[in-house]
Amino acid sequence: MARDIKRVAIIGTGVIGASWSALYLAKGLDVVATDVSPTAKQYLQDFVDAAWPALERLGLAPTADRARLTFEPDLEKAVADCDLVQENGPERLDFKRKLYDQLDTILGPDVIIASSTSGLTMSAIQSACTRHPERCVIGHPFNPPHLVPLVEVVGGETTSQDTIDRAMKFYAGLGKRAIHVRKEVPGHVANRLSAALYREVVHLIHEGVADAGDVDAAISWGPGLRWGIMGPNLLYHLGGGEGGIEHFFSQFTGPMTAWWRDLGNPELSPETCQTIIKGVLDEAHGRSIQDLAKYRDDILLGLLALRADELKTTQQQ
Repeated sequence: MARDIKRVAIIGTGVIGASWSALYLAKGLDVVATDVSPTAKQYLQDFVDAAWPALERLGLAPTADRARLTFEPDLEKAVADCDLVQENGPERLDFKRKLYDQLDTILGPDVIIASSTSGLTMSAIQSACTRHPERCVIGHPFNPPHLVPLVEVVGGETTSQDTIDRAMKFYAGLGKRAIHVRKEVPGHVANRLSAALYREVVHLIHEGVADAGDVDAAISWGPGLRWGIMGPNLLYHLGGGEGGIEHFFSQFTGPMTAWWRDLGNPELSPETCQTIIKGVLDEAHGRSIQDLAKYRDDILLGLLALRADELKTTQQQ
């Protein structure tokens, strides 16, 4: 039986878990967080406080309140009476299987267990659940979750369609852009695309074609600007002119496949890593991680404001 999701339990309050917490609070939900780290509670509170001005710019729900956040170090107490668990534990299959077996025992059968895993498959994780594996699903965000709308929803072999539907509806109701990944693959969709691009980034730097700063500029001031508006399929549809995607394929299939054959397959050797590290630090120009994150988030907020109406329309469809 489906239930309304009003109380969320956050397991793991690192960067992703803290960001999820901030988002859920901004949407007016009750959040109870748990983490074994002795510094987790303070880190979480500091993160939420730092993220709140950006969330205010995006628009808070009428019932949004940072006071609705509770930290409970005991796992069983933390998940009691929750409607959904957002799990953000280490990317270790043995850890997640043990955790999900425990959650499967103590949670009611209609409580969704959603994992933020960036690469593991739900079939492998939920195999430890002998009672209700059908309520386990991946809800993988893109960092930082409280700003970037994308959520990849992926079911496992025994995940029910009802769970997928409920998860899709829940995330969309938060203002997220949820996509249903219909087939399990390691890394899901967005991270695989990012990894494919970064493979060529490493190759171009390793071969001396361009340094790290110029490769970043080529992406962020070229196709990256367009990707912030629409994806490559629609962009190539535009690239085909009046003939659209059909004309694009007729004109550019040959050149594109020739480039594919020439793409690199580099190894991240210690020497290559050091070259990239030096290039990245040069590009950062002494700016701290916090400074760079603030710069990123300010630009993201501007882009999200421009795309707000489109996102609302998509969620209503």
